[in-house]
Amino acid sequence: MLDWLQAQRYQSDERFVESRLNSRASRLGLTRIRQELSRHGLELDSDTVRTLRQSELQRAREVWQKRFGQPPTDLRERFRQMRFLAARGFSGEVVRQVLGGDGDEPR
Repeated sequence: MLDWLQAQRYQSDERFVESRLNSRASRLGLTRIRQELSRHGLELDSDTVRTLRQSELQRAREVWQKRFGQPPTDLRERFRQMRFLAARGFSGEVVRQVLGGDGDEPR
């Protein structure tokens, strides 16, 4: 049955990956997207990975801005914001850049 669905183009892994990227990439980091796709036995191609990596900092800033909008006022709030971004699959380096690696205001 699955072979027939694929032959008739009713089921396509490429379309599923594309759909998942369109709906999730603006809110999630590369790590989380990869995890979601691996649950379905799928992987991203190298060009898509490169594109997502290049846009990850900007996407993380937009997610952070929408959720918090202002820099953390204390260490507890800083860690809360860091956990929020990390849980959405953004890398540690990106999280540090968004929140300012040395405790400065987000950039």
